[in-house]
Amino acid sequence: MTSTTPAAGQLAGLSATTLLRFATAGSVDDGKSTLVGRLLHDSKSVLTDQLEAVEHASRSRGQDVPDLALLTDGLRAEREQGITIDVAYRYFATPRRRFILADTPGHVQYTRNMVTGASTAELTVVLVDARNGVVEQTRRHAAIAALLRVPHVVLAVNKMDLVDYKEPVFAAIAKEFTAYATELGVPEVTAIPISALVGDNVVEPSATMDWYGGPTVLEHLETVPVSHDLTTCHARLPVQYVIRPQTAEHPDYRGYAGQIAAGTFRVGEPVTVLPSGRTSTVAGIDLLGTPVDVAWTPQSVTLLLADDVDVSRGDLIVPSGDAPATTQDVEATVCHVADQPLTVGQRVLLKHTTRTVKAIVKEIPSRLTLDDLSQHPEPGRLVANDIGRVRVRTAEPLALDAYADSRRTGSFLLIDPADGTTLAAGMAGDSFAAPAEATAPADDDGWDF
Repeated sequence: MTSTTPAAGQLAGLSATTLLRFATAGSVDDGKSTLVGRLLHDSKSVLTDQLEAVEHASRSRGQDVPDLALLTDGLRAEREQGITIDVAYRYFATPRRRFILADTPGHVQYTRNMVTGASTAELTVVLVDARNGVVEQTRRHAAIAALLRVPHVVLAVNKMDLVDYKEPVFAAIAKEFTAYATELGVPEVTAIPISALVGDNVVEPSATMDWYGGPTVLEHLETVPVSHDLTTCHARLPVQYVIRPQTAEHPDYRGYAGQIAAGTFRVGEPVTVLPSGRTSTVAGIDLLGTPVDVAWTPQSVTLLLADDVDVSRGDLIVPSGDAPATTQDVEATVCHVADQPLTVGQRVLLKHTTRTVKAIVKEIPSRLTLDDLSQHPEPGRLVANDIGRVRVRTAEPLALDAYADSRRTGSFLLIDPADGTTLAAGMAGDSFAAPAEATAPADDDGWDF
């Protein structure tokens, strides 16, 4: 489905050329926070009082020069240990583009934070220490970027100053990583040799690496095309709230409010409400209290339907000619993020957009081995930071798109019903390694659907 509305196309073009969401990732001590700090500092995006606070903190730690990593490591535990623990979000801008960045942790136990930071990113910067090359955590972050369908990946080979700026060192790392990422299905990898500490090829070109003729990190961030236009995707509106004022002024008003997850809705368009399958026509669209004829992602709107149909929170309103199939059997790839394992037969809650339903983990067909991208069959369980395939049976039908088609409506969370802990982040449909079919185990007592 392609939007023909000029306003929608203009809005998509504006956001594509002026805003880029990106995340940083890499192993421990690869220099992610230093890179972000250098990026902010050299692009003149740091306020004077922020820089003074960093200089003061650096002097108190006995450092002669400002530790730019402190611009993003804001937690006390992060500053004391010199590591990143939480995802640090920062906004900055240059004359060419605005940026929202997520500086994510490198420790294995905080891989879940990388999933959070990269889930909305259009580009991921994966750092590698030039002395260590590609390590397991580098491969894990590349796999997560591939699973999350991040369209652009930058390999920043950091600390080139510690290997005497040798081109063969950079070339070997770039070749190994690019081959691995290509096997994962990453569509684009741009390798850049840098020294975040000194500033080589971060904002300004390096004077010591004349053998490199590509862009700096900032130049690439400013010019990389961000062409994923959600207004051209399958139109989807997850219902968040049913508005019924029942006042003298609006005695019969019934509107269905939510944020458009993808696509475009128009007055007069036939729509279907899922999972019930009831049909109607869009009679009106209210945007910030004003009637409009058309609305598109990511606007928050209220749809009015021509017929008095039963619609509630968690339902999905879609065009009748472009409705996803509903199912109670969900097959997906998941990144397990909880300390407790995910096991076959486990009872969970599945949260998809605004809908949460009971479910049972029926199978775990395979777990991904990061070293060679092979599948370990029937592991029986997934532990923290594992990536694997699951089959889940839900108590009620769900309308999921394939994650490859829609990152918003093809994703879900598995939640522990006992305490609300997030267990896993799931991507519906095929991944970069499709598992073999297997026979489902018998239903568990209590949650039998």
